[in-house]
Parts: sequence; C-alpha cells; structure tokens
Amino acid sequence: MTTRNTGRSQHRYLSLAGALALALGLSAIPSAPAGAQAPAKAPGTAKPWVAPRTPEGRPDLQGNWSNETQTPFERLKKGGMTLTEEQAIALEKRAQLVEEFRDQPSDPNAPPEPVGGEIALSPPGEQTFVEQIAVAAGGAVGGYNGFWLDPGNKVIRIDGVPRSSIVIDPPDGRIPPMTAAGKQRMAERMAFTKQFGQFDHPELATLSDRCLTSFGSNAGPPMLPNYFYNNNYTIVQTKDHVMIMTEMVHDTRIIKLGATKHTPSQVRSWFGDSIGHWEGDTLVVETTNLHPTQLAQTSPLWPYRGASDQLKVIERFTRTGPDVILYKFTVEDPATFTAPYSGELPFNRINENLHEYACAEGNYALPGMLAGARAEEESKTAKKQ
Repeated sequence: MTTRNTGRSQHRYLSLAGALALALGLSAIPSAPAGAQAPAKAPGTAKPWVAPRTPEGRPDLQGNWSNETQTPFERLKKGGMTLTEEQAIALEKRAQLVEEFRDQPSDPNAPPEPVGGEIALSPPGEQTFVEQIAVAAGGAVGGYNGFWLDPGNKVIRIDGVPRSSIVIDPPDGRIPPMTAAGKQRMAERMAFTKQFGQFDHPELATLSDRCLTSFGSNAGPPMLPNYFYNNNYTIVQTKDHVMIMTEMVHDTRIIKLGATKHTPSQVRSWFGDSIGHWEGDTLVVETTNLHPTQLAQTSPLWPYRGASDQLKVIERFTRTGPDVILYKFTVEDPATFTAPYSGELPFNRINENLHEYACAEGNYALPGMLAGARAEEESKTAKKQ
C-alpha cells in the first residue's frame, strides 16, 4: 500500500484495477446523493429567489460546490426513479452509522490480523453500494483506512423527492446496451490486456495509479462523484470562459463561451474540448474530442465503458436556489451505445476551500510497484530452479 496526501488527510490506497468491476453486480438497496434541491423562495422572504448575475447579466455559477452522494450512478435494483422517504432515511441513517463506526478509535490491544487481512470498514448489516465499492477497492486487506473516506451521507433529492440513481434515462436507470461495434471493441481491448500482468508496464496501470485522473469521472464530462472523497469543485466565470477546477487530482476544464466549432478531431485532450452557450438562464456545454485513454476506461465508476471517438456529452448547469446548481447531462455515442443516456444530480454549495491533491502513486510509488512485481517474478523463477 502507498500513501496519498489529499490536502485534507493522508489516505491509504490499493489499486482499483479489476476490483471495481465487481460493483456492477453488487447487491445493495438503491441509495441517493447528497443535498436536497433548494426551494424556489429564499427562507424568510415572500419574494421568489432570483439567481445572482455576473457583470454580463448571466447567472452567477461561481463558488465552491460538491456532488458527493450515496446515490449510485446506475440503478442497482428494479424499480422506479424515486425512493420512498422511508427508504431514503434508512440509507442516510446507515451512512451515518458507517461513518461513526469508522471514526471509532483503534484498539491498541487488538491481536494481529489474520494472514491476508480482514475487512472492517463497515458495521454489521446490509452494505450499501458505497460500502461495497470501498470494500471492492482493497479486497480482504482493505483499500483505505475507513476513517478517511468521505463519500457524503445524503441522498439526491430533486424537487424534494429522493432518487434511486443518477441515470434517469433510459427509465431503468442503467446505461443502454452496447452496439455490436462497441462489444467488438471491448472484446479486443480485453484480449489485448490479458496478454500482460497488472504491473508489466507503467501504461497498463490505472489512470488513478498514474496520478493522471480520478478513480472515475470527477472532472468529466459528465462530472460524477467517485464515492470515495474530494468530490468538490471551484467554478470561475469570465465574459468568454467558464473554468471548473476539480479537487480530485486538481484537474481543470476550460469551457469556451460563444465558440461554434470544436478543435480539429485529431486534437484530443484530457476531458475533451468544451464549448458553451446560454439558453436563457442555463449554461449548455458540448464536449467532444476526449482523450482516447480516457474513453477506453471500463470501470463502473467511468461513464464511457470503452466508448469511441464519436462520443459527445451535453451538460446543463442551472442555478435553482442560493446553494444549488442542478446539473444535467446526456451522453451520445452511436458507435458504442444503442441509445443516448441522461442523468442529473445537484451540486451543493460548500463553505470551505479546496485543497491540493498531492498524489503519491504516480510521483513516487509507481516505480516501486513495477520493481516489486519484477522482484516477485525473480523469486518465483528462483524457486522453480
């Protein structure tokens, strides 16, 4: 294990490669993300709330925001888009219980753990999606000291109604099936990867192990929670640009306002080429030209699933209250998915600063991972001789 400094705390981390693929099959009661949408009227006044404006007269999206949540990206069980209030409260109580369990002081007199480790990230009871993701990240030895995990304890509520998933279209709350071409592309990638061991080459390591991006699509597009920590953003506006800085790996997107054309298709950058315009009080952003390595990600925490270079994401940002931006998105890739899919979640204002995410894996630990793998190979070879 290696140590990562998030600016808020030290985190212990194990590779997510392969383990998170278990998440799609995890059995848990559907849960929902943090933050209820703010009412249309500001508390204590009779007048409808009006979004503050920039000097150019546009809604002011600036500030620090978070999309942390307990709600899964895709719906885990059959059912509708919403939860009952009783289901939502039960999930939030469970999340609080887990947080308190992880905050307990360690027993200095506890005996050594058994060989292979022992999971102790959750109290007894049915585990939620977020709990099972945390366990999948480290297996029997645990991916993190649970005290440092900060996924958020609330469920998504849109217009006060709790949701069962971030994806809302298709109605089953899941990404559409892949096309024949998408399945073929996925099979070819899997066949290529199987030729190698996990630590045969630095470029085979996950993007998070290489400190290039988050475990998932924090920076987007679409911008999604990672269910671990640091799901925070700073938005800055000018007349011609919107900047979105993501706390996770301090990735930053620059959205060009008023542009009508994307960069040439052969120019493919991390997080793509984003151009934006205003439709009334909603900022609409279209992104294409995502980096091919980003599109190739297949983990359940990524929305691309090995998408093609035709992928396009449309995002919509709307201030719906003093402390809420309603964020909607649609993902289109006819070469990969049989239909577009859409989702929505609130971004809630936070009254704290974002901090540097000083990732240690790519800067220091990756050579050690590779060297350790070579040493293990040499040891096995020596034993056979």
